[in-house]
Amino acid sequence: MSSAKATILSVLGRSDTTPRGRETLRQQRARSKPVGRRSELRPRLVLASASPRRLMLLAQVGVEPDALRPPSIDETPKRGEMPRSLVTRLARAKAETARDLIGNDQELADAYVLAADTVVTLGRRVLVKPKTIDEALEALRLLSGRSHRVLTGVCLITPQDRLRIKIVDTRVRFKRLSPDEMQAYLASREWHDKAGGYAIQGTAGCFVQKIVGSYTNVVGLPLTEVVGMLVSEGFPLHFNWLKAGEASAGEH
Repeated sequence: MSSAKATILSVLGRSDTTPRGRETLRQQRARSKPVGRRSELRPRLVLASASPRRLMLLAQVGVEPDALRPPSIDETPKRGEMPRSLVTRLARAKAETARDLIGNDQELADAYVLAADTVVTLGRRVLVKPKTIDEALEALRLLSGRSHRVLTGVCLITPQDRLRIKIVDTRVRFKRLSPDEMQAYLASREWHDKAGGYAIQGTAGCFVQKIVGSYTNVVGLPLTEVVGMLVSEGFPLHFNWLKAGEASAGEH
């Protein structure tokens, strides 16, 4: 991503607030202007995240968000909350918070908003994103030699404020880890702030014996489902592929 584009995507972009009860610019545009395939303007996309992994996955399918608006929300599970309910609630909260942040932004007010939340679970237990070596070691010991599930809740809000949510569930089995393997992995610090304390696209990929379901879901964003949601809601994703093909042909 170019430095200029990175500047455009700055998460420090200013967002105007609207007094309670007053209609936002986004609401006005949703009533008065066609969007999606019927619009003469290129639809915009806001990603409610600053995750490099999610940006990388979107780039893989030809999508470059116009802005990043990672919301600051409390991700602590509620007492007795089940994993599927948790990822649904957090993905929706992230998307709605990001939508509100751009409600009066002249360039982004009528953008699509995409958000996701990923957790690693053992039964009903949600593993934390480790901040310390002790937390990371506990996660490795729990995952060693066992199967776990990776759940991602994906939420898409259209320019007309239609809200769509999907949950993607992938099963992953780790081999039994030796003490030396655990210590070496902890020393790498690759585990830091990762769901379940590992990144499958990194060194921990060699721990995985079996995966059933979406690989990209384990990385952090299930591409099959995300692409399906975007296309079905009028985002011109396939047009981007055609343009990429034309550009590639012109280079030869």
